[in-house]
Amino acid sequence: MISLNPKDLSTGKLHGYLLSSVAPRPIAFASTIDGDGNPNLSPFSFFNVFSANPPILIFSPARRVRDNTTKHTLENVETIKEVVINVVNYDIVHQMSLTSTEYPEGVNEFEKAGLTMLPSEEVKPFRVAESPIQFECKVNDVMHLGKEGGAGNLVICEVVKLHITDEVLNEDETINQEALDLVARAGGSYYSRAKKGFFEIPKPLRKMGIGVDNMPDHVKNSMILTGNNLGMLANVEALPNKNEVNKFVDDISERYPDIKTASHREKHKIAQNYLSYGDVKSAWKLLLS
Repeated sequence: MISLNPKDLSTGKLHGYLLSSVAPRPIAFASTIDGDGNPNLSPFSFFNVFSANPPILIFSPARRVRDNTTKHTLENVETIKEVVINVVNYDIVHQMSLTSTEYPEGVNEFEKAGLTMLPSEEVKPFRVAESPIQFECKVNDVMHLGKEGGAGNLVICEVVKLHITDEVLNEDETINQEALDLVARAGGSYYSRAKKGFFEIPKPLRKMGIGVDNMPDHVKNSMILTGNNLGMLANVEALPNKNEVNKFVDDISERYPDIKTASHREKHKIAQNYLSYGDVKSAWKLLLS
């Protein structure tokens, strides 16, 4: 066993130990707005419930370890003291991951991730329509734990209304945990699906993925591809060029003889199979053919 003094470790090293040790952690998918009314959506795994009377949730948008800057969510809740905390289930985990991309201020992460903005009833920020449970909250306080990179900022939220989809409710209106299918965060690229265990999602590109909003219409409006599929496809810096697409189609023509005349629907099914193996590049080449 090694014994470590936190003061002897770099912030990055200590951060990694903490994230990998205190896991899995629930995810607060936090929706806020800035002073001009621009929506923002971002996930935070420093999160939990701390009181039922009053109903209090707390999440912490920490200062970035890399450069000690603050996140838009923190700036927003200090300006407009309201937030919607949406829970994350497996069906939206890739889209959620995409929103952790550090898009410039004013960029709408709902659009980038292909998620639906649902008006709230008691607060200004939008709900994530695809999330099975949404908590509308007022921000009671923000506690700053430090001024250096990695320092947390506790956002103390009081729930003023909660919304629960019928699909995760039992007949007695209790929550069916298996139907809810929650996802939690662990260290590195690891997540945990409540009923199936660990899996990995590649971290969003530092240079920023194209986003669902920049996909061809037949892809982002697909009746075959799921939200998770779109989240994976959106996390690429650029689309393959025409020569790459044509070469790929020629290469798979022996396996799929009718691929050049296949419908979008048929191509989407095959592309979905590539995505199930994490092969995003091949999926895109097929979708663009």
